[in-house]
Amino acid sequence: MSVREEQGTTRAKVLFYFHVIFQILSVLLATAGAVMSIKNFENSFDNSHQRLGLALYVVIWVQALIGLFRPHRGKKERIVWYIVHWMLGTVISLVGIINIYTGLNAYHKRTRRSSGLWIIIFTAELCVIAVYYLFQDKRDYIQNQGVVIDNDLNLAVRQLDQELAQTQNQTELMPQQPCGKQNALKNLFD
Repeated sequence: MSVREEQGTTRAKVLFYFHVIFQILSVLLATAGAVMSIKNFENSFDNSHQRLGLALYVVIWVQALIGLFRPHRGKKERIVWYIVHWMLGTVISLVGIINIYTGLNAYHKRTRRSSGLWIIIFTAELCVIAVYYLFQDKRDYIQNQGVVIDNDLNLAVRQLDQELAQTQNQTELMPQQPCGKQNALKNLFD
């Protein structure tokens, strides 16, 4: 969720509940993957993919438990919790991406089948996600770069005229007395 999102708004609550639902589904999916791996494959943990997968599985459950025990807003532990939860989630995502590539490499070594197509597809998917991630904060800015409509231009000109008139009235009301200072630092250098 973006830091700019207002706390307590309906949109913020919806995004939070989507986050919770998707994370519960990811923990369940990781658990199903671990069960299938134990049942169907030899797990001697002799390659990087298996070791990373085991470490990821443990850390995913730790992350879920950390999320479950989230302190309420306003408590001093909340900032530490937030940083740990965010950093751990980021590390899980990055190590998960690395583990997919090591898994494709292990598949290629074990079966001698080409995994090039899967690597290309996964890399293209990562690129799309990265572009979306990088531009999501710029979306509002890009949308606000539209064409100025004539009515909006007239309204803006009227508002500027009113502000200028108020500024001129304020300067006319102030007495015109000479001041010895030109700026705040003049007396320091006299």
